Amino acid sequence: MSGELSVAEVTNHFLGRIEELNPSLQALVHVDARHAEEQVALRQRLIDSKEFLGPLVGIPTADKDLVRREGMPTGFGSRARDTAVHNDSSDPMAAWVDAVGALSVGKTATSEFGLAGYTEPDHLPPSRNPHNLEYQTGGSSGGAAAAVSAGLIPFAPGSDGGGSIRIPALACGVTGWKPTRGLIPAGHGLDSPGGLSVAGLITRSADDMDFIAGELIAGQMSTSTQAVERELPRQLRVGVTTTSPWPREWGIGPDADSTDAYERAIDALRREGHSVEQLTWEPDRDYQNYFLTLWAVGSANIEIAPDKERELTELTRYLRKIGARTSGVEYHRALRALGQFERDTISQFSRVDVVLTPGLAHAAPPVGYFSSDPETNFRQQVEFTPWTSFVNVSGLPAVAFPTHVGAKGLPMGAQVIGAPGADRALISLVAQIEHHVSDARVIPGS
Repeated sequence: MSGELSVAEVTNHFLGRIEELNPSLQALVHVDARHAEEQVALRQRLIDSKEFLGPLVGIPTADKDLVRREGMPTGFGSRARDTAVHNDSSDPMAAWVDAVGALSVGKTATSEFGLAGYTEPDHLPPSRNPHNLEYQTGGSSGGAAAAVSAGLIPFAPGSDGGGSIRIPALACGVTGWKPTRGLIPAGHGLDSPGGLSVAGLITRSADDMDFIAGELIAGQMSTSTQAVERELPRQLRVGVTTTSPWPREWGIGPDADSTDAYERAIDALRREGHSVEQLTWEPDRDYQNYFLTLWAVGSANIEIAPDKERELTELTRYLRKIGARTSGVEYHRALRALGQFERDTISQFSRVDVVLTPGLAHAAPPVGYFSSDPETNFRQQVEFTPWTSFVNVSGLPAVAFPTHVGAKGLPMGAQVIGAPGADRALISLVAQIEHHVSDARVIPGS
């Protein structure tokens, strides 16, 4: 903070925004003004004493409701968890935010255990898109993206196991960063099946992302990985592709709005002097089965009291059932196959400096769009988000960002994917693109 405003003034501004707008958006499921007040006093003392003058000291944010924070409840987006119980310790992701002096004002909404690409828990009102309340936010970090988009908080931490940061960022017209696996020790991926889930950020723009990511990475590099920040050439070779690893017979592809958003990103890259070429990528077409195996085993490993199983959503129960009946041999086979998928993808992508894909296949759907039948539901999610999960499998960094406003007035965007460790360079590239598509950065309600 510059010192022009006190921590209390900044925090009260955002708490006022939350009080005014959150009842309609349902972006935050828990607002903790008392915790915020305690942290305001602590952060102001740090500033006044010049003991810690990092630029994020005293900046409000909120934790995703999958993350335990001391003194707050954690609901995990599920009625099967008791939100009356307040945590007696914090998870690494909360500590990651605390380490740079930011302060949490509460918890952002998520899908049940972060398993779905939309944010409509059975027992809570759905999170709603700030650009049109009849539409969804994406997920699973849907509350975080809606909160940043609507100006309830200036930035939000999130987690991404199959697109959970990038999907809602694209749906809500903000910028989402999924880091290189192992870069951020608060969510290194290695504690989830297949190393899928990592901690990342949602911000209003790539310029904001570059500033905040730099602060969070500084001094926080994982000692368990050799990942280092990689530079990119000034003039890049950008491979562009609409290919996804899902079955060809599903006919998945970008609709007209998605194509327009993708092509605007390509045009911006060319204006910046980068060369653009079609990338020929041949992913393993058995990806569908292997990814579902990992996702299901991960859900089956979530600890749920036996008498609470019936309180889970149909999708969660469906995934847990598949995971519970998966043998060790089948699980190992899926891990081995996806390990080969990772190697093949990195090898094929290494022919260029950066890969560009569309963002979402279509704009955020209306609230209530996804089927109650879990098999249909899973396929609908894939058809909505065909270019996100394979990035988690490959462990690569990716940034999703808006480039276009679609026919329904909803944001549309694209995704860039980089080599391992090229996170900061990738964010800088997105900042270049965003300056050419500034009309896509629409402030809700403006």
